[in-house]
Amino acid sequence: MSTPDRDRSLRRVLGVLGGFIRKETRHILRDRQTLAVLLALPLVEVLLFGFVIRTDVENVRIGFVVPTPDEATAALVTRFRGSDLFSPIGTWTSTDPLPALFERGELDQAIVLEPDFAADLGRGRAHLLIVTDASDPNTGSAMSTYAQQVIRGYEREAAPAPPLIDSRIRIRFDPTLESRNLFVPGLIALVLTIVSALMTSIAITREKERGTMEVLLVSPLRPWQIIVGKVAPYLLLAFINALTALGAAWLVFGVPFRGSLVLLLFESLLYIFVSLALGVFVSTRAQSQRAAMLGAVAGLLMPSTLLSGMIFPIHSMPAWLRPITNIVPATWFIEIARGVMLKGVGLAHLWQETLILILMAAVLTVASVRNFDTRLSG
Repeated sequence: MSTPDRDRSLRRVLGVLGGFIRKETRHILRDRQTLAVLLALPLVEVLLFGFVIRTDVENVRIGFVVPTPDEATAALVTRFRGSDLFSPIGTWTSTDPLPALFERGELDQAIVLEPDFAADLGRGRAHLLIVTDASDPNTGSAMSTYAQQVIRGYEREAAPAPPLIDSRIRIRFDPTLESRNLFVPGLIALVLTIVSALMTSIAITREKERGTMEVLLVSPLRPWQIIVGKVAPYLLLAFINALTALGAAWLVFGVPFRGSLVLLLFESLLYIFVSLALGVFVSTRAQSQRAAMLGAVAGLLMPSTLLSGMIFPIHSMPAWLRPITNIVPATWFIEIARGVMLKGVGLAHLWQETLILILMAAVLTVASVRNFDTRLSG
């Protein structure tokens, strides 16, 4: 082939390729939903990961049991109050309030002083107990270490002769500090989110892309009946997944079940309803499976992984970010799952989280049906 022929062939190839690139570019620009997600998702990921992924332990909610208050006990409590790591929430004269506070998740750590603490301190040797919530093993271990550092600092500043304080540590809820006891309940929430929300949103938008949604428009089915028909199989599938996930948590990973299995199954079913409603809502806003998948990943899976307390403790996140975690359904389900599995608490302690999930399910269901009705009518 001569040089001119090769040049013409190359120009034809480049012309065809350039035309194809322009076509794909116009296609992407027309799909504004997908374009917006693709442009915004990297920024959102960087911001979320930057603020959430941290190993620092902050805002440790600590309480003190001081049977006989005096100058020595006040000095020790003041030293904890002066630390940036601890957020004191109360001082009591007995340990009676502690179990309920730990079970409700309102207390992370407690310092329990003996009645003769000041007298023993004067004799050169005193005793105290550090009680730590280790439902998050890594955080629990760090909190115990930080508390001991504050106590050692108190010892060094004592005069004239530094006394010796014997600090005993008691670990609640996860004495073995097994990390799987932290992650497995969160993984159950993530699995249910994937099956319920992600797959449901894709299934409904698939009907739009195929054009089969037009068939539903001329059928006698009402919008809520269409939704029920689409999500019912996923409801059953997700509940089966909940059973298998809980079975694997118990049989394979040895995660304890200290509470009611019936309650946990009911809460799992409630969370499935919330996730299904979220999936339907995403599908009503998306025009394609790709947009639905990206929206579900950005709006559901990422928050469920990063902002729910599944991996990183919420109370260690920035103050402006912590309120946002309250709108993530997985936050409340993980709190319930850990409460039932690790702490053995019942509905008396988990009623608030349960009520929030019920309200979320109701609001999202109504919003999804109305939005779906509007889309069909339009």
